[in-house]
Parts: sequence; C-alpha cells; structure tokens
Amino acid sequence: MMSDTPLWVFGYGSLMWNPGFEPAEQVLARLNGFHRSFCMWSIHHRGSEDEPGLVLALDEADAACEGVAMRVADAERDRVLEYLRERELISAAYVEQVHDLELRDGREVPAVCYVIEQDHVQYCGGLDLERQAQVISKAVGGRGLNTEYLYNTAQQLDAFGIEDADMAWLVARVRQLAG
Repeated sequence: MMSDTPLWVFGYGSLMWNPGFEPAEQVLARLNGFHRSFCMWSIHHRGSEDEPGLVLALDEADAACEGVAMRVADAERDRVLEYLRERELISAAYVEQVHDLELRDGREVPAVCYVIEQDHVQYCGGLDLERQAQVISKAVGGRGLNTEYLYNTAQQLDAFGIEDADMAWLVARVRQLAG
C-alpha cells in the first residue's frame, strides 16, 4: 500500500470493538470473496497450546463479510501498522493483504485485511457450530476468556446492525454451555 494513500483497516472481529487505535473515520463496509469464520485455533490470546480457543479470521469463500472500515490518521500510519502487525501476525496464521472494500456510503477503498493462511497449523476451517461452541465455552488465553471474545464481537455486530446468523447461534449455545 502506497504511503501517499490513506491507510484503511478492515475490522470484522475484535478489531471492531478493540482496534487499539482511534480511527480518523469509521464506515460500515463489505469485503467480497471472504467470510467471517471461527477457523483459527487461538493458542495465545483466547486459548493455550494445550487447550486452544477459537478466534475469527477471514476465510476465502464465495461470500461477503460485513464489518467496519477504519481510516488511520496520516500521522499515526506507521505506529498503527506496527501495532497491528505485532498484534495480528503473532503466529503467522494471519497474512496481511490489501483488498478493496465497498463502503456503505458508496466509496470503494483499498484496506489492510488480516486473512487466515489455510496451510497454517492453526487453521481449522470446517468445524461445525456445535464443536465451535464447545471449544469457545471452555477456552481461556492471555487476553481472557474465549466467551468474552465471542460476546464482545456479537455485541459490536449488533451495535452496527450487522446480522450474522452463525454468530447469533453461537452466542445462544455458548451461554447454555457456559451457564
């Protein structure tokens, strides 16, 4: 991404509710060709190597993912990119890619997106929802409970008016399992 163009970042999971920076602008957006999926074993933040949790990733699919585009203030560009790389690329399970987003206001912008590397050992695409719920209901990692990650993400999706049927099912089921 050229340094003379605005830096946009796509949030679809925890970046929506905990970006780690103050966006200069925030707009609902759609990323085509990917879907939001609990397809990454979390061995650091929401689980451990012995008992992995699950976190969301962008998984390539004939689908679209609704989320939020966040423009980084020009003066913060280098600091934010360094922060995001330290946070998101901790185990090389994510790959930093630039994809065009369709913003809700009609604009199209290139944005940094963190996409799952399907050949990585932490990739676990295809787990059924019940298995996902079982894992999420029990896992704990360095950043806390896996349930907290799920609930915060679902709450932010609701706040943005973004419907995600799988997320809603998981929230209901994990609440049952976690008591």
